[in-house]
Amino acid sequence: MGSTAFNYQGIDLDFANAPLRISMAESLARFGGVPEASVADVDHLRGVLKTKGSAAEDHWGLGRLQMEVFEAQVEGRLEQPTYITEYPAEVSPLARRNDKNPDITDRFELFIGGREYANGFSELNDPVDQAARFRAQADLKSQGDDEAMHFDQDYITALEYGLPPTAGEGVGIDRLVMLLTNAPSIRDVLLFPLMRHQ
Repeated sequence: MGSTAFNYQGIDLDFANAPLRISMAESLARFGGVPEASVADVDHLRGVLKTKGSAAEDHWGLGRLQMEVFEAQVEGRLEQPTYITEYPAEVSPLARRNDKNPDITDRFELFIGGREYANGFSELNDPVDQAARFRAQADLKSQGDDEAMHFDQDYITALEYGLPPTAGEGVGIDRLVMLLTNAPSIRDVLLFPLMRHQ
């Protein structure tokens, strides 16, 4: 690009400074209009979703509610490069729990221009914890949650044999190309033209 600052679809982006790093809970208060004292209040978060026209499922816990409010009210407002950290364990079934707070995970996502560009986390390597999370995910799947995972016994067996501390990160190359080419739609940058109509 020849510069650390450029415009993407009407948004002036500046990569000269270090990106903002903020936890998901903090982002709800800072960008989502949720009072700081209410970011862990299940009833308040359900009310926020209701005002947005979204119905919260009865079985959603605090973590899922925070994630839903984040997606509804925060994500689109993260224009400058921002790392969201400390994702709830409830919505991070493969990420390792934080040593100081087991309700959150050692996970981050990078947002630019209101879109997610990267997702990374320390891999969960505890087979007992992973099995419990898979069971919880399987229960959600049986209740109709299309995004929930199935129980993977082969993975649990592999973990029981031992997985060293591991971390991973996925970068959305297609979104990165959109950013660098000022493309408004992901269809404009797909490597496989036959998929564009889909």
